[in-house]
Amino acid sequence: MAEPVFEVANLTKIYRTGDVEVPALRGVDATLYLGELAVMLGPSGSGKSTLLNILGGLDTATSGTVRFRNRELTSSSERELTLYRRDHVGFIFQFYNLIPSLTARENVALVTEISRNPLDPGEALAMVGLEDRMSHFPAQLSGGEQQRVAIARAVAKRPEILLCDEPTGALDSKTGVLVLEALVATNRDLGTTTALITHNVAIGQIADRVFHFSDGRIGGIDTNAHRLTPAEVHW
Repeated sequence: MAEPVFEVANLTKIYRTGDVEVPALRGVDATLYLGELAVMLGPSGSGKSTLLNILGGLDTATSGTVRFRNRELTSSSERELTLYRRDHVGFIFQFYNLIPSLTARENVALVTEISRNPLDPGEALAMVGLEDRMSHFPAQLSGGEQQRVAIARAVAKRPEILLCDEPTGALDSKTGVLVLEALVATNRDLGTTTALITHNVAIGQIADRVFHFSDGRIGGIDTNAHRLTPAEVHW
């Protein structure tokens, strides 16, 4: 049995605006295991991003618990969450958040300069197939290349956890495949536990397990006996 990395128990999140309450998570239970690639599927508003943000220490729960290894995140202070994000978590979002005035290598180096045991920026970019684009600025790169720089930046600090929120959402399918290949390679080569949010059902075929979200709950979990490669996925 693989080692649990995250253990989520009866997790709720309620957003309040004045007297209005909007429940985003309604008693979620889940476990993510060391080295697995999990895909979180569901429509907008189903709770996927809220859970991901709580796992990453970007948001806090209303009730319930999240344990990272033997540490309870839900009782952590803001400073403790900041250190947790810095030392353990890599984030990838739908929009790349690169600094326009810095080259690809310099964008990645921003992370490696504050990390304890980082990859060389050039090595991280080579992992995502951009060894010949290191000196290019974001405006000189395609959308898919910019997203791969964002992946390189996230993995350069050797995070234990990689959290990806719609990483192919702004890309066409051909470019999306390249981005997914970079994520799968990171999961395989670095053993990084990876959680990937998408509304695209086909992408679930690359995962070890698929979590189906609906109305703030996990409605079911599927295990893939045979994972497809990104190139085998059609959407």
